[in-house]
Amino acid sequence: MEPSWDLYRSFAAVLREGSLSAAARALGMTQPSIARHIDALEAATGATLFVRSQRGLSPTDHALALQPHADALVSAAAALQRAAHGRPDLPEGVVRISASQAVGVLHMPAILARLRQAYPGLVFELSLSDALDDLLQRRADIAVRMTEPVQQALLARPVGSVVLGFHAHRDYLARRGIPATLADLHGHDLIGFDTETPFIRAAMQYLPGFDRASFALRVDNDAAQFAAIRAGFGIGICQTVAARREPALVPILTDAFQLPLRMWVVMHEDLRHGARYRAVFDALAEALAAIAAERNAPGTG
Repeated sequence: MEPSWDLYRSFAAVLREGSLSAAARALGMTQPSIARHIDALEAATGATLFVRSQRGLSPTDHALALQPHADALVSAAAALQRAAHGRPDLPEGVVRISASQAVGVLHMPAILARLRQAYPGLVFELSLSDALDDLLQRRADIAVRMTEPVQQALLARPVGSVVLGFHAHRDYLARRGIPATLADLHGHDLIGFDTETPFIRAAMQYLPGFDRASFALRVDNDAAQFAAIRAGFGIGICQTVAARREPALVPILTDAFQLPLRMWVVMHEDLRHGARYRAVFDALAEALAAIAAERNAPGTG
């Protein structure tokens, strides 16, 4: 007989969580039940999936080969559950949205609040990550991306750009002074990344002479960095449109460093006829386009 869905779900959870006990907690099951599922899947596939030792479980090469397919099953099942709730001809039901940390924290709450008021039947799942969720595998229904999608199966709408720039609290600047050049930043408390990513490597090309060692606060969370700027810790990079909403934040070195980031709202083309997805897609595109337009508003630079 073909292995049941439950076996693959438990298998994917063990791979994701790293142990039987952690997988059991994640799925709300008991550890013996998870162990039985793994044993049953190994018997059905005729392959050893995990090597057991005193240090726990280690996936075999066979398990790693099955992982992307198991993950796709989990994502498809979750998408099926979302689609099953609500009528397809009405803007109601569950919509899962993927967005970067900065967009998710600074902009999405207000946008979703307005959407909920307009369509009380909508329920949102918001996944915040700077990694790109795979819309082709339906890990999300709609995504806000800062890189242009290239897959032909995706429907993408450009909505303009947000700009990153240096900012600091006016109280910090009153204590430490305002840097006049990029070189002057070396004498200040800088807020920046902890782990280097491809995006950060590309962005740091605009700041020669600066690296991880330059920062007095290192954190891989955009919301935490923005909170540190508002608290007066030091000078950091954030979206100019978000900083303008904080009267105590002052833009710095605007002539020396500004980094525009283009935004797209994206969904799988198969969802374009669903009323809930169309309503959310259009609302996100309109709201984010208005946010991007703030950078060109009179008096905003």
